[in-house]
Amino acid sequence: MSNIQISRIKGGDLELHEKVVAINRVVKTTKGGRAFSFSALVVVGNGSGVVGHGLGKAKEVQEAITKGIDDAKKNLIKVPVMHGTIPHEQFAKEGAAKVLIKPAAHGTGVIAGGSMRAVLEAAGITDVLSKSLGSANPHNVVKATFTALAMLREPIQVAKQRNISLKKVFNG
Repeated sequence: MSNIQISRIKGGDLELHEKVVAINRVVKTTKGGRAFSFSALVVVGNGSGVVGHGLGKAKEVQEAITKGIDDAKKNLIKVPVMHGTIPHEQFAKEGAAKVLIKPAAHGTGVIAGGSMRAVLEAAGITDVLSKSLGSANPHNVVKATFTALAMLREPIQVAKQRNISLKKVFNG
């Protein structure tokens, strides 16, 4: 993830919707018995191109979710969404989890599984084809999806970089 430029945004005045992706109960065995705690993986998004993910850990489930939401609001990125889909195909990897996302025609819906679906829907993407390869660990799948969305580039930006017209980006 070091070679990509992630443009983070402030989530102060955005109306964000939260989705809990995974809750994990963790047990620590001490000499006094077992100590239970919880970790919660949360995705937040405004449904129009802004998405973030966070991890919260606490003794209670609700507290862990709240901490996860706060962490997710600190990790927001802007995703280029064009007519409900993404501008181009993208592949990303995090740990052993690999994800592939492809643009889809209007009316296709979000073809994605589990934790990847939560990230794509929170970003406001309504039509996309995706495949999760390798590990199904929700933490790494969310991070890989997040990385893939962060690597997406807007066609206007690509046209400017290549010094060509916007029409040539699509046709050529």
